[in-house]
Amino acid sequence: MINKTKATKAKEVDRKWHLVDAKQEILGRLAVKIANLLTGKDKTNYAPYLDGGDWVVVVNAKHIKVSGRKTEDKKYYRHSGYPGGFKTTTYVQQMEKDPRKIITHAVSGMLAKNKLRADRLARLKIFTDTDHSFKDKFINN
Repeated sequence: MINKTKATKAKEVDRKWHLVDAKQEILGRLAVKIANLLTGKDKTNYAPYLDGGDWVVVVNAKHIKVSGRKTEDKKYYRHSGYPGGFKTTTYVQQMEKDPRKIITHAVSGMLAKNKLRADRLARLKIFTDTDHSFKDKFINN
């Protein structure tokens, strides 16, 4: 008898919904958990070439924590593409402006830099407090 390994196909992907509470969580540790759920690495039929991850809803983004002196030292950079278009934002300023971008930036840095990255990030939904519009969809694992 010959045993064959079965390759997972895109039609066979079963996506679940996960609710993640970011209250009092460390940013990097939370980003690792979210990135693993988005890529599907926790599933038995994981394939690196296939987008087999789940939907992730993050609540309480404004209560995320960082360790050490990152509240004073951490900076976020962007450039408009024009001369003199380099902008810097500190962690505290970004928390006041939009704390959702902090989690998105951390998770984006932990995903593979390939054509699947945008689709995986599109399945990440972040909310600043406990209210969200996906109450009927998620499975709390």
